[in-house]
Amino acid sequence: MNRLPRDAEHDYTRDMAAARRRLVSEASGAALRHVGSFSFDPATLPGNLEGFSGVAQVPIGFAGPLVVDGEHARGEFYVPLATTEGTLVASYNRGMRLTREAGGVRTTVIDDAMQRAPCFVFRDARAARAFGQWVEANFDAIKAKAEETTRFGRVRNIEQYAVGKLRFLRFNFTTGDAAGQNMVTKATRHACRWIEAQRIDGLQHFALAANLDTDKKHSPLNNLHSRGKRVVAEVTLPPALIESVMRTTAAALFAQRQLSNMGSLLSGSVSNGAHYANGITAMFIACGQDVANVAESSAGFSYGEIQADGTYYFSVTIPSLIVATYGGGTGLPTQRECLEALGAYGAGRVLKFAEIVAATVLCGELSLGSAIVADEWVASHEQFGRNRP
Repeated sequence: MNRLPRDAEHDYTRDMAAARRRLVSEASGAALRHVGSFSFDPATLPGNLEGFSGVAQVPIGFAGPLVVDGEHARGEFYVPLATTEGTLVASYNRGMRLTREAGGVRTTVIDDAMQRAPCFVFRDARAARAFGQWVEANFDAIKAKAEETTRFGRVRNIEQYAVGKLRFLRFNFTTGDAAGQNMVTKATRHACRWIEAQRIDGLQHFALAANLDTDKKHSPLNNLHSRGKRVVAEVTLPPALIESVMRTTAAALFAQRQLSNMGSLLSGSVSNGAHYANGITAMFIACGQDVANVAESSAGFSYGEIQADGTYYFSVTIPSLIVATYGGGTGLPTQRECLEALGAYGAGRVLKFAEIVAATVLCGELSLGSAIVADEWVASHEQFGRNRP
């Protein structure tokens, strides 16, 4: 068996990428011609990928303008969506038209936290309980120790959860403009090693992570306590505007919302939204986010009501939107360009980006809901989503 070529000193070059593609082509018979077509320097990739061999080219469309009335994002934005699903850009574009003509989407970031949750194992439950009390009494020292490893991470608080002789500590950090998973992992490990050195009575060992931080998976815990940014987007729609743009009524949208709520309850879903994942995934790919975080970020809550004056109030709440405008994949060439198109690249821009994502999700929810109640869902996919003879 031939191993993929590696060069310890010069692995991120066009020649090494070509050498790896040649091996795979010879083994599989695939040409890899398009995989090998790219415009950026592979030398920019250390820290983002190992064994660079080429690219996966996902088409990008812009939807908009999206009008946002946020605390951090204000004005008009053309939103990059990287997808292979026909009708998606058209649908978000239609939702953006509706909200734009209604005056825009109001957005609010209401919480911000990134977690790591080590599990400490004791000889018995009493020792674990005593440890919990010790953690409360020594919070300032634990916080200071964790923050020795980072310029940007700050420990907000430490939640505690007890099971038998186990004590889970869920460290909550703010992480600046980075998503922060690696940052908080390093900081939490440093704090746990310090705790271990204090010779706590009955402590047998600890695991740095044991799934309570819910990394790359959603949970009811995130719904209540947040992970990443907790963002709300909301809009109030006049009935005449719904009828002219969406060809349906406020009453029909409200009735469909109740059906969707019941279906979510019946299925045991952690979300009552229609397709948060579509817009979030498309933006994540375009803008250099960690796409696996869609598992957490795409769960959320849609709420609608018909107000006394007949207008339709609609909101989406995303409790675990994990985004970054600095670090990770955000600095890669095409991803940086897409963030720059939103005015959301670099330091001090992450809350702005979070608000734009939430506003985009709201527009997609309104458009899909309208297509369902107006019986245009199938027809729109037939028009825009078929690429077969």
